Amino acid sequence: MKFVKQILLTLFAFLMLNACKDKEIKKEEVLRPVQYRVVGSSSAQNIRTFSGVAKAGDEIELSFRSNGIITTLDIKVGQKVNKGDLIAKLDNVQANLAYEQSVSALNSAKSAMNTAKSSLDRIKSLYEKGSNSLSDYENAKNSYQSALDQYESAKRNKSIQQSQISYGYIKAPKTGIIAAKNNQLNENVSAGQVIAILNAGDHTNIEVGLPENVINKVRLGMNPEISFSALVDKKFTGNVIEIAPIVDEGSATYPVKIDITDPAKEIKPGMTANVTFNFNQEQAKTDLALVIPVKAVGEDGEGNFVFLIESEDGTIGIAKKHRIEIGELTADGFKIISGLSEGQKIATAGLQTLLDGQKVKLQ
Repeated sequence: MKFVKQILLTLFAFLMLNACKDKEIKKEEVLRPVQYRVVGSSSAQNIRTFSGVAKAGDEIELSFRSNGIITTLDIKVGQKVNKGDLIAKLDNVQANLAYEQSVSALNSAKSAMNTAKSSLDRIKSLYEKGSNSLSDYENAKNSYQSALDQYESAKRNKSIQQSQISYGYIKAPKTGIIAAKNNQLNENVSAGQVIAILNAGDHTNIEVGLPENVINKVRLGMNPEISFSALVDKKFTGNVIEIAPIVDEGSATYPVKIDITDPAKEIKPGMTANVTFNFNQEQAKTDLALVIPVKAVGEDGEGNFVFLIESEDGTIGIAKKHRIEIGELTADGFKIISGLSEGQKIATAGLQTLLDGQKVKLQ
């Protein structure tokens, strides 16, 4: 009986050992994540959108040309003004005083000139009769010429002082709408200080700042597409009319002004606009080569290569080493001479650690 129990225990232990060997330990497969990019021509990479701001076609900053205290400022924001309407006026105390002094000086100079002229005529008559010497006649001529010069100078000074009075007035240079009012009555302002902003003209412009890697692609007369977040489902055509040759220090971009060729009344100055440039319209078709990022290209003893990503579900794929021939280096990457076609997926990072035929997870 004891022998039978021993046999049964041995058999049970043998069965348990075999069961443990047959049991499979399942481990979750860890896939290497990779970033990829779809191969496209330079045309697909040359459509860029930038943010801009709508502004009036003719935005005029109004200011005085002299200092003083504002005595008249009868305008409101949004008010329409016609060309020649009075916008603001200074007290002009100093200018009026200087003008009155110039008038007085002119009258004195005119009187002195008339006296010198009468003296010259009298001495000339006596000289012709032999009663006065030649030196007396020459002195009289010099005195008259000096008085005449002083008179002409006084006339010019009066004209200048009269202009100074006009510098204390601001009149609308064009018909438009008051967009901003920066001062109030009885404020002391200086020459050149912006009192108000006048939006004039029928056209609306878009101002956009472009980075240095794009500015050389922009040309006068280009027609970007313009849209506004405030005007849903509406597209407008623009026309590039100004390209700044120097960078704006505040934004580190190059200001570009675009005229809206078909403006709508709903577009208001200050609205944010999206400006889309299609730079391919300025390129020849021969330039529309396949372009891939520099970081996607590897090199070994046999030449250049990329890792093609073959995937059916867009989530899991197989990385396969693939030979290519590259051309010139552009701002967007290498141009491809042969080995790739548009629409293929290529890995763009971690080429040094990828293996041919490796299963990867797409990111």
